[in-house]
Amino acid sequence: MEILARFQELAHLLGQVIVGQEQLQKQLLIALLSAGHVILEGVPGTGKTMTVKVLSRLLQAEFRRIQLTPDVLPSDILGTNVFDLNSRSFVLKKGPVFTQILLADEINRTPPKTQAALLEAMEEQQVTLDGETLVLSPLFWVIATQNSLEFEGTYPLPEAQLDRFLFKLIVDYPDRDAEKQMLLNSHKNTNSPKERLDHIHGIISVAEILTARETVKQVEVKEVIFDYLLDLCHRTRQHPDLSLGASPRSLVAWLQAAKANAWLDERHFVTPDDVKAVALPLLRHRIMLRPEAQLDGLSVDTVVTGLLNQVAVPR
Repeated sequence: MEILARFQELAHLLGQVIVGQEQLQKQLLIALLSAGHVILEGVPGTGKTMTVKVLSRLLQAEFRRIQLTPDVLPSDILGTNVFDLNSRSFVLKKGPVFTQILLADEINRTPPKTQAALLEAMEEQQVTLDGETLVLSPLFWVIATQNSLEFEGTYPLPEAQLDRFLFKLIVDYPDRDAEKQMLLNSHKNTNSPKERLDHIHGIISVAEILTARETVKQVEVKEVIFDYLLDLCHRTRQHPDLSLGASPRSLVAWLQAAKANAWLDERHFVTPDDVKAVALPLLRHRIMLRPEAQLDGLSVDTVVTGLLNQVAVPR
């Protein structure tokens, strides 16, 4: 339970810096424990990038950021072999993907060819360059951001790539009390954002994160939970308002995320509430509404909430 206490302390420290986003912070920890990549979507100025920076500092993990724009090439992410005149040989110049936590800022602003450069890395934790396979860090974790308002000049991620993200988290405005606390903190603290980041020290090592992931895998799951997950997943494929249901990959990811939620809540077994707790961020980017449902004003979140209320909860 010592590692669990460290993760609880991590959540507390993250909440002190990023005010009013407690649910977001817990969902990020669930994704980290599940080895699942994350999309953060929200309007500018809601702290998406700062949250990732603070989290990477607290995790004692190597962190790299790439600002994705229409002119970014796959080699800008993966790296390339450069000819060295001194040695008269090609030398590998590694790209930012060779890190432990990768922040892919504005991922929908870069073309599909560049987006696809991340596919192998995200799924198999390896990169193939000029026929050579290079293994990435065991921790390798991608957090991508995108703006929910601007669509001109963007390239929406295809379903194949969206399915490789464990969660799509919506970063909304904090409530009034949280924003007032932000003002008070800003008034009292005269340091710049960079100076504040420099004062944050890591409390969890990469080795401890990997150990915690193995511990989460040992969380008990009864057969009725397996059946409950299957019922929910199959219902998405039969729902009249959906043209695309949850994939088998999402079913496996759903189980792992539910186990991580249970572990963070200090339980060694999964309950239906754990399954429900991670359903929205796990499904909202994996299932697709029919055009008629969109015209009726339905949203994916509404459909998922309805499914959770319709499918019988095991006793």
